[in-house]
Amino acid sequence: MTHDDSALIEESILPTTLRQRPIGMLGYAWMWVGIAVIIATYSLGAGGVEGGLGLIQVIAVIGLANLTIGLFMLLTADIGTEHGLSFAVYLRAPFGIHGTHLPAVFRGIVAGMWFGIQTYLGALALNGIGEYFLGFASWPLWYAVFAILQMANTAMGIKSVERLAALAAPAIIAISVWMYFTLEGVAQTKGLNIWNWQGSGQMSVVVLFISNMAFWSTLAIDIPNLTRFIGTQPGARGYVRRNRNIFLGQIVALPITQALIAGLGAVSFIATGNWNPVEVIQAQGQGLSLVLLLALVVLAQWSTNNSANLIPSALTFVNLAPRRITYRMAVVIAGIVGTLSMPWLILNNLFVFLGYCGAFLSAIGGIMVADYYLLRRRRLNVPDLFRMSGQFRYAGGFNPAGLIAWLIAGGLAAWWSQYAILIGFPLGLILYLALMKALVLPRHPQAEIDSGFADQYLATSVGVSWAYEDGRFARLAPDAEHLQGREDL
Repeated sequence: MTHDDSALIEESILPTTLRQRPIGMLGYAWMWVGIAVIIATYSLGAGGVEGGLGLIQVIAVIGLANLTIGLFMLLTADIGTEHGLSFAVYLRAPFGIHGTHLPAVFRGIVAGMWFGIQTYLGALALNGIGEYFLGFASWPLWYAVFAILQMANTAMGIKSVERLAALAAPAIIAISVWMYFTLEGVAQTKGLNIWNWQGSGQMSVVVLFISNMAFWSTLAIDIPNLTRFIGTQPGARGYVRRNRNIFLGQIVALPITQALIAGLGAVSFIATGNWNPVEVIQAQGQGLSLVLLLALVVLAQWSTNNSANLIPSALTFVNLAPRRITYRMAVVIAGIVGTLSMPWLILNNLFVFLGYCGAFLSAIGGIMVADYYLLRRRRLNVPDLFRMSGQFRYAGGFNPAGLIAWLIAGGLAAWWSQYAILIGFPLGLILYLALMKALVLPRHPQAEIDSGFADQYLATSVGVSWAYEDGRFARLAPDAEHLQGREDL
């Protein structure tokens, strides 16, 4: 390893080995229950019924949208289960060792902004608890306290995040049950039938569907940040067998939980005219029951922020300057970015925010799928991802194919932001493939492609891990002490 190469290496962004993946199927599913309960989700359901759609229709559309995005996540998830790579490091392949910073930091900032939104909503709940016990209200103070607690928990590592998710998921279910029966009772006292109530707006099913897909476009592209910690069977060449521990979380827990939570937001709006459950709970709860329910709301936001926002954001900032930024420092940076974004203002324009972010993020997703599956056929020269003078240097560290495809596809998707993900993903995929084959591959050979897609560029599928020891990369068999296929970095 040269001194220059060390600028690309930091412990938290090195590939995880098969022995460093402690999360099982149930643990991952609990994480997704926690992730899916974003308070902002309630606004999506409320927006649907206010826009003239029926409650059943809203629940069905949101469930289908999240199943669709969950299926897309299954594609990008394999980058983590096969190679143990984080999102930002993988982007060095389609964007270059320096070019990765443009899309990765964009994603990191968006994740930080989501952290701010979630922390703000949790701070409102903490403010209610503080007002009950202490007799004073100051949400900025509670915002600071809540942000620090979340950052400390995330900095402790993935196992700490998983433990919190296992605790939070039952709490989330409890909140949902209480809210439904309370809100249905409120609606009945007003003579309202929540199942046939009709709003006066004219929102289309397509707009609601796309908005919900855009909601998770962030995690859809950087899901390898989580799946690199999911246990998988060494030597599992079949996709289903290799990724079996992620299915329950992404295509069952996500769509069901998200649809139910959005449905509760719709019921809340029908019954009270307010989609925000923090304010609804404060209006309906009493005494210690109010405190308990607000505490559960805080826990729900906490579990989401750890997995979906702080970890992805932090890893992109580590990747930006591995010599200077450690994982714990990056977690703090992510929290600061989220706060400076003034999330209390973003929340008032959530659909606009989702549309523009989803446009550029969906284009990244198309490029990733094109690069990983269609161009490289899941093979990857991982050691060169950490080498300054390797194949991913391209033109001065930038891959023009990835950058041009991203800007064009993302820009056009943003122009028609209502249909962003339907434009950005396929256009990014097509443009990237065409540009790579016409302009880049003739000038910048890629070893995994030129080898005829040799198995030496696979990892989990052939029972080994990419490991970094003594300044060199090697392929490590989990049941053996020796290193196989050692290569100097």
